[in-house]
Order: sequence, then structure tokens, then C-alpha cells
Amino acid sequence: MKFEHVTIPEGDLIQVKNGQIEVGDHPVVGCLRGDGIGLDITPAMQAVVGAAVEKAYGGKRSIVWCPVYAGLESLQRYGTELPQEAVDVIQYLKVAIKGPFTTPIGEETHVCLYCAHQQYHGGTCDKCGKTDGVTKRFRSINVRLRQMLDLYACVRPIRYFEGVPSPNKYADKVDFVIFRENTEDVYAGHDFERGSDVALAVINLIKEMTGRQIREDSGIGIKPISEFGSKRLIRKACQWAVKQGLPSVTFVHKGNIMKFTEGSFCKYGYELVADEFGDKFVTEKDLWDKYNGQMPEGKILAKDRIADSIFQQIQTRPGEYSVLAVPNLNGDYLSDAAIALVGGLGLGPGANIGDEVALFEATHGTAPKYTGMDKVNPGSLILSAVMMLNHMGWNEAADLISKGMGQAIKDGHVTYDLERLMRGEGRTDVTKVSCSGFGQAIIERM
Repeated sequence: MKFEHVTIPEGDLIQVKNGQIEVGDHPVVGCLRGDGIGLDITPAMQAVVGAAVEKAYGGKRSIVWCPVYAGLESLQRYGTELPQEAVDVIQYLKVAIKGPFTTPIGEETHVCLYCAHQQYHGGTCDKCGKTDGVTKRFRSINVRLRQMLDLYACVRPIRYFEGVPSPNKYADKVDFVIFRENTEDVYAGHDFERGSDVALAVINLIKEMTGRQIREDSGIGIKPISEFGSKRLIRKACQWAVKQGLPSVTFVHKGNIMKFTEGSFCKYGYELVADEFGDKFVTEKDLWDKYNGQMPEGKILAKDRIADSIFQQIQTRPGEYSVLAVPNLNGDYLSDAAIALVGGLGLGPGANIGDEVALFEATHGTAPKYTGMDKVNPGSLILSAVMMLNHMGWNEAADLISKGMGQAIKDGHVTYDLERLMRGEGRTDVTKVSCSGFGQAIIERM
């Protein structure tokens, strides 16, 4: 297949048949560099992955990287920050990994993809002076990729690495996976400006149908949570727990307030478990009603927790949780809060997975002030590549990277962010390394 600006290199195209991924020895994998520090962390990730694959398989396997363009790179080639071709190529390749992309915030009409400065006109950036990076404000590239590719499950493993300073005394017990629904909730994009025709129409409709009054100067957001969307996300979470032999799946929700959205999410979870996993799961209610609180052998516990409660419990008793299934907005909050438990956002991996396509990503921002300085921590993208290799069935290479990173951190060969924290806790045997240097430290310890 031919594309306008993307050339598919020679290699093995990944296939998905009957829900199972088929990967050759030289798979073609899409790579979106990202904006800002994507310039630094993406090459570091590629170097680490290349070394791990070489070492694990003695040169018999290799990743064939296929550049795919979005963000600044896309603006300069296509004149838009997210072309349809990028979506089509990822769909074609089945597996891709991406760095961070600029996401505009606020009300300014334009944003610079070099430095993330926002302003009320196009042309030259008022901050960095670049003339080819300013574009009109747009909705998040990350969110649109998830929606356009129907990547409905955002998967975030949260685990502790020995040696990483953490504010929580139970950090060493943190080892769970968050499955966040990706396509619904307030992230679906049904967000309407105050005074707009749609906002006023919704306000009037609610008044007519229910008698409830909403202030007319309100912006209006719609929060859809469907049975279909909820169950396919929860199904992924349950399948993960079964495959990995994990002890529990927890449905996280705010159903005590939002009964017909988040409350329904919880209800759908229990329905799905009963209908599709009845021989493998036991609910928390049945645990006490039928088993006197003693987990039966070989079963997985299905339970639910109110969203605000789970933020407390992952801090005070994280060892009680192994898989968390969460609607979109609370999943966003929970993922970042959980990463903070184990030392910060820099080491948080992420994946967005659908029925066929999987897109792995750095879970932090573009940090444009550090662009090109070879300074920042590439750990998030590298650990996302570990998830990618596991997804492909290349577990030996994935394990080498995890081992190498764990040892590099334990040895204190880390980037400035972790170096500062480690020294703050009294360690004197810390060596500050660059972004690429951290990649090399991992490679040396595989």
C-alpha cells in the first residue's frame, strides 16, 4: 500500500487474525516522534529497544521502524497537525509507539508546536519567533487518535522501581494495572461554549423536561457512558486478570452521585462478570455471603470502589488492588495520582488498545523548554516500549529492558529529575546522566 508522505519499509507486516496478533521476525512498527522532547526521548527508546532485541534473539529478530507524522512534523508536511494518513498508516501497521504531542489549553485561537505558546493570531510565534510552527487551536491529538482508531482501552501499569524516591511509605507494594475507558465520558468531546446554540438548547430542554434550572451563562458538557463502551473496556480488564493470574478486578466509579452514568458502569461490570466470566470470578458480596470471607481457590475477586475512596486506598493499602477498571475522566486522574505514588510521571508507561490496533505512548507532556537538550527522563516511553514488546509476544526482550532499567535506577545512574530526588534523600552515590545516557545505562545492564 502506498501513502503520500509515509513510505512503508521492507519488513513483516503485523497481522491480527481471530483476535490474535501474528508477528514476524522483522515487524514493521509505526513510530511517531512527538513534539518537544519527543526529539530526545524517541531516539533513546529506539536505541534501547534495538539493543534488547539484538541481545535477546542474537540478531535473528529486529524492529523495522516506520516514521509516521503528527504534530509539528505533520504540520510541516501536510499543513495540519493530524492528517488522515497518520491514522490510516497506524491502522495498516497494527502496532505503533508515539512520543508526546502538544495539546492546546485555554481560549487562544492559535498554538505554536515548537514551544507550545498560545496566541490570538497565526504566522510568527510571539515567543520563540519560529514561522512554521503556529497553527489554529485543535482538539488533543492523543484523544483524537484514540477515537479515530477506536482504541478504547488505555492501559497503565503502575509499579515501583527500587531506588526511586517516593512520598509514600507503601510504594513498594504498588503493582497494579489501570484500564481506563478511552472513548466516552466527558472526553468524548461533547463540550459546548456558554451562550452557544447547543448549550442554550440543552439548558432549555432540561428545564422543559425536568423543571430543573441551569444558569444560562453556563458552558455545557455531555457525559455519555454506554453499556457497549463500558463492557468492552471491563472485558479487557477481566481478560488481563485471567491471563496474568491476578487476584482481583475493581470497578471504580462515582455511582453514588452519577447513578445513570458511573453507577451504570459499575452495574455493567458485575453483569459482564456474571455473563462471561462466571466460572472464574467471585463477587465481593458472594465472598461474604457464600464463602465466609475466604477466597475460593483459583477464583478472581470482582469488587467496586467509589472514586474518591480509591484515591485514599491506593495510598494506604495499595497491595489490595491488581486491576482497576475506570471510566475515562476518573481514569485520567487516577493514573497520574498512582504514578506519583511510585516516584513521578517520568516513569509511567501507557498503551491505547482496541480490537486490532495498539498504540503505545509516553504519558507526559512535551516539556518544550528542554527540547534538544538531551536532558529529560525517557523512562515513560521506554517502559511503554516494554509493553509493546510484550504485546508482540517478545517477552524476552521486554524483560531485558525492565531488568536494565531497574538496575540503572538502583545503581543511581539516572537523569536529573531522579538524581535531584535521590540526593534529596541523602544518597551520595548518584551519577546524573543525559537522556541518551540513561538509555545507554539501561543497555549496559541488560
